[in-house]
Amino acid sequence: MTLRNAARNMLPQLEKLLESIPCDYAEARLTIGESTAIALSGLEVESISSGESRGGSLRIFDRGAWSFCSFNDFAEIPSRAESLLRRSARLAGAAPGLCRSRPIIARYSTKTEVPCDDVPFDEKFELVRRYNEILRSPSSVQTTRAMYRDSRSIFLYRNTEGTEVSYDRSFCGVSLAAIAKDGSLIQPYSESAAGYGGFELALGREEMAENAARMAVDLLHAEPAPGGSFNVVMDPHLAGVFIHEAFGHLSEADFIYENARMMELMKRGRRLGIGDLSIVDDGSLEGLAGFIPIDDEGIASGPTYLVRNGVLEGHLHSRETAYRMGEEPGGNARAISAAAQPIVRMTNTYIENGRHRLDEMLDAAEGGLYVADALGGQTNLEMFTFSAGYGREIKNGRPGKLYRDVMLSGNTFQTLSDIAMIGGDRAMFGGLGGCGKKGQSPLPVSFGGPHLMVKNVLIGGRRP
Repeated sequence: MTLRNAARNMLPQLEKLLESIPCDYAEARLTIGESTAIALSGLEVESISSGESRGGSLRIFDRGAWSFCSFNDFAEIPSRAESLLRRSARLAGAAPGLCRSRPIIARYSTKTEVPCDDVPFDEKFELVRRYNEILRSPSSVQTTRAMYRDSRSIFLYRNTEGTEVSYDRSFCGVSLAAIAKDGSLIQPYSESAAGYGGFELALGREEMAENAARMAVDLLHAEPAPGGSFNVVMDPHLAGVFIHEAFGHLSEADFIYENARMMELMKRGRRLGIGDLSIVDDGSLEGLAGFIPIDDEGIASGPTYLVRNGVLEGHLHSRETAYRMGEEPGGNARAISAAAQPIVRMTNTYIENGRHRLDEMLDAAEGGLYVADALGGQTNLEMFTFSAGYGREIKNGRPGKLYRDVMLSGNTFQTLSDIAMIGGDRAMFGGLGGCGKKGQSPLPVSFGGPHLMVKNVLIGGRRP
């Protein structure tokens, strides 16, 4: 039986069940899928997996309380619904209410040029092996990790408002990493590309593999970054990571309404930066890793302006947080799978294009640093620390000398206000990884922006 037919056979039972539940609101999510994953490490095959999965969940809101259950056996659905009603009666009054929405009746399907189902496993393995060989080619590369993953699933959503959505979705991508070594110094560098589409997303990544290996080797011989306060030009990748990690998470309303201090800091109407600064979260951008036609509460996805023309304008919501804060949900209740409970999450988060050219920003930041890519980081409320993939000295209006160990830190709101120039070359980035929150990881997201010129960024590194 095909995935699509197996899913269709569940619809009559699902619709009948929802009609029979005596509650204020109910929703059901089901998924049936298949996936392939290949990981090579150095000369070894680290892991190979291929198989089918199915699962789902029911969630009801009744008498001011949410109740949720998940399952793998679809035959359990009726009994699980009964237990949810009993549990809801015991929790009455725990939540004040939820926003309602117009019904959506739609079918969605990922556009693919080369469906992953049509590609033999041997061809997928050979592709990963070829990328791994490119990663291993420099003599100073000690080990590598090349990963490929694809999945196809049929997702079904139904709720008691009349929303009926099915989504035949395909996801594919690769992650390529090289680790170079020189004595006691170890230097990793990685790149990843993924999104909703077919096998074409994994093809033609030879240049990406070459760049990962070359950068790992080059950074072995680079000096550590100088420490101090610098004017910096952020590349689109690091700009996107900054806006996702440092500001996007602050915009998630389940975090805001529980914290009086954040309610004040994230108050709508607050000026955060120059008039050119606009920050958007938009799950409706097809093909990107954070694309969702509807969220996991049946709300249509679309652009939410978090900041418009330098002024804080919106927040990211679920039905419940929107009700609590008197705002509208925008399609940001997401779950890692159909068997997990929706929470407030980002989708595709980015800074809109500005009006400056890169050469103008480099001239303005003369004597500072060009910082690019991202290795990771952490945030604590409005404070952040990020490791850039690398940095370069800005000299004579051009990126020059290469630096490693580039650590940026600061206050998110101060950094937003210190953005002096915004480029017009926005790019978006996703990958096989994703965002983590409350144990649900990795959730596919994308982030991005144009080049930014930011004043007075604190760089941790060697002192002159």
